[in-house]
Parts: sequence; C-alpha cells; structure tokens
Amino acid sequence: MAEELSWWSDNDEKLLGLVFRDTVDDDFGWILLARDRVGRFRSVKTEASLRSEAYATIGLRDAIAFSIKNEDITALGVQGDEPNAPFDVLRIPPGTDPEKLHPYFRELLERSGRAPARAVVREIGPWLAPSDPHFVEEFQFRQFDQRLWELYLWAAFRELGFDVKQLQAPDFFCSAPGIQFTVEATTVAPSTAGPLAAHPEPKTNEEMKAFLSDYMPMKFGSSLTSKLNKVDAQGKHYWERENTIGKPFVIAVADFHKQADAEQLGSMTFSQSALWPYLYGHRVEWEMIDGALSVRATKNPTHQFGDKTIPSGFFDQPGVENVSAVIFSNAGTIAKFDRMGVVAGFGADDHLYQRIGFRFNPDPDAIHGLPFSDDVADPDYREGWSDELQIFHNPNALIPLDHAWLTGLAQFYFKGDDQFSLVPDHHVWSSMTAIFEIVKDTGEAKAV
Repeated sequence: MAEELSWWSDNDEKLLGLVFRDTVDDDFGWILLARDRVGRFRSVKTEASLRSEAYATIGLRDAIAFSIKNEDITALGVQGDEPNAPFDVLRIPPGTDPEKLHPYFRELLERSGRAPARAVVREIGPWLAPSDPHFVEEFQFRQFDQRLWELYLWAAFRELGFDVKQLQAPDFFCSAPGIQFTVEATTVAPSTAGPLAAHPEPKTNEEMKAFLSDYMPMKFGSSLTSKLNKVDAQGKHYWERENTIGKPFVIAVADFHKQADAEQLGSMTFSQSALWPYLYGHRVEWEMIDGALSVRATKNPTHQFGDKTIPSGFFDQPGVENVSAVIFSNAGTIAKFDRMGVVAGFGADDHLYQRIGFRFNPDPDAIHGLPFSDDVADPDYREGWSDELQIFHNPNALIPLDHAWLTGLAQFYFKGDDQFSLVPDHHVWSSMTAIFEIVKDTGEAKAV
C-alpha cells in the first residue's frame, strides 16, 4: 500500500515518524508513533493525500516539534487496548540462581557485545502474546534455541506484512487480507539415545557427503515426523484443530543439534543441503557440459545410518498431504538479532560486527554462492528478518500454500522429476558473524 521514504525521531526517541508514498494514489503522507502503555510504538497521528514528499516531511517534523513542546508524550501513546503488563522475556525471577539459566540466555543477557540483540528482544517483547504460559521460563532456563527460533519467525512474518497471532498449538496464525495460514515451529535437537546418538564428526569431503546424505535427513525426519504424528487430548492433529482446519498448515524447522565449538561451525551453517533431498526423495546430481551446468534429480529411496533406515521423501509419506509446506532458516540465532539491532541503531559501544557468508548467485551455471564480507554498521548495509527463509512447497498438498503470499522469499517446488526454484538476489544461503571488541588502551580490535 505504501513505500517508506524516510524515518524521523526527536532527539530522545520518544516519538518516531515515517514519511511514505501511497503506491495506489501516488501521493504522500506521514505517520507519528509514540509508545503505548506497555512500551510499544503505535500510530498516534497521521496525515495523507499530500502533494509532495517535501510537504509531507515538513508536516511530520512540525508534528514532532508540536507534540514534544505541548503534549504529554506518555498519555499521547495510550491506545486503550494494552495488556495489563508488558511481556518481558529478559526479566528473570527475583532470587534466580544465575547458574541455572540456560548458557545461551546468559550470553544474551550479560555479554556486552550482545547489547544489539538485547535491545531488539526488549522491543519485540511487549508485542508478544504467547498462549503458552511457559514461554519465558523455557526461553530462560531449558529451551532457549526453540524459543529464539519462534521469536525469529514472529519477526520474519511481521516483516512480511502478516498479522501474527500466537496460539498454543500450532504456534502461529498468520493473516492478511485474503490470506490465512498456520505454522508450527520445531527444531532439530541433539540425540541422546538410539542410533543417531553416535554423532559422526565428518572431516573429509566424502565423510561430509555421507553425513548430509544419511545422518542429517534422519535428524530432519525425526523432528518433522514428530510434528506430523502429534495429536491433542481430543486426538486431533494440528491441521484438524479449530484455528487450522481448512487452511494451509506449515511446519517451520531449524537445526540446532550441533553447536559451534573451537574446531567447527555449528551444524546449521552447513546442514541445509540435506533437507531438500529428504523432503522430495531425490538427490541432485550435477556436472559441467561444455561450460554449462547440467542438473538432474535422481530418486533416492532410503536413508541409512548404522542399523537405522528410513524412507526418503517426507512429502510422499502418508498423512503429509496435510502439510502444505516446510519452512527452513539457519538464521534464528543470537547473531541475527545482533545484526538487526545494529541496523536499527542499537550497536554496542566499542564493538564491531563483521558478517561473512554466501549469497545467492544468479549465474545459471553457478555451483557456489557469491561470497561476501560486510561491516554490519556500514550505513549502506541492508538486512531483513526474512532474508534467509526458504519455503519448500509440498507437491501433494491438499491445501497448497500460495507462493504469491510469500513473494521475495526463496521458494522451492518439485514436479515429476524436475526441481524448480524462485530465489531473490538478496537471499543469503549461510553466514557467520564475527564480533570484535575495541581494546581502549590500544585501539585494536579483538575477537569476542
């Protein structure tokens, strides 16, 4: 409906303002926002149908100046629909033993270089209204990765323009004019028993190929199948419940099963290539013929690791016709929240944030992504919450997810024996973020 042109605030950021162009009428307007009773920035004044961007900008600046000088800013933001108290995922219960907190939550809460992520989480918190009463406790003590993944998905769906309602099960109800779908979030966790507990440590290319061909499909399969088979007290699957019946149902999965250490990056940075072959039951083989890339999909009936074997092709399994698509991202991490915080102006003093990774390569003969290394604080740096999201559409879905609803994301299809994809140029396949702290005595930067 509108194109954002410029953003404004008073010196203390008590008020925010936006100048926009109406893409339907091709005229201009502005919006003024103030914090409501629980701390959320909400629209309090607006003007539309103005003749030029300059005229709208003058109007917004006048509105900011008038409100700061003449109005009670605290009262200005009150909307009358606020909850009784803000939702604060960073506030720990009084008397909590810090040693009992999840180590990654402590990292988020205490590390100076994580100030951007803390600021973003603090701003998101008041907007949340999860139906699960245990959300905060699990985020702080037991299931940090799973809950951070949900925070990331909430932010990505909001950025894509959806109203997002947090249900107890499934996790999200996303809607917009003419659009409704539901999403259940899940993660790949470490295996503590069974054949998959013997985690391989691939060192060579051949070992990595075997790891991605068999072990990781089983890991993804375990998480996805668990959600497929889960029923509530009335015996209803996710897609049979009141808020989901008759709507596309999506499972969103992220891999947190192997954390980074001094020797190796976390598995999420390289495990994504195992998901597509498992979902569609095909592996992709390629070769260069006369300088051109030739790609073919070959049927892959099973995956085997140790004495465990599972069928390939999640979308071909009984019952999966009720799953419209699978969403994946490897960016539901503290690093993502740090980068988004820096972009939003919440950078930590005396810290630098360098992002290194691979973006989509539009060359039709490319076999590798385009490498990049970016200073996240550079004024020209751009990043969105959904830049890394991938949508795998189920070719057998009873209720397909319309790809037009998610325009601008990487989307994948499979028809017959052919694979199709729609990938935007800004899509990021994978990345890591290095944080450097400037040593005040020397002015040098050291990695933290």
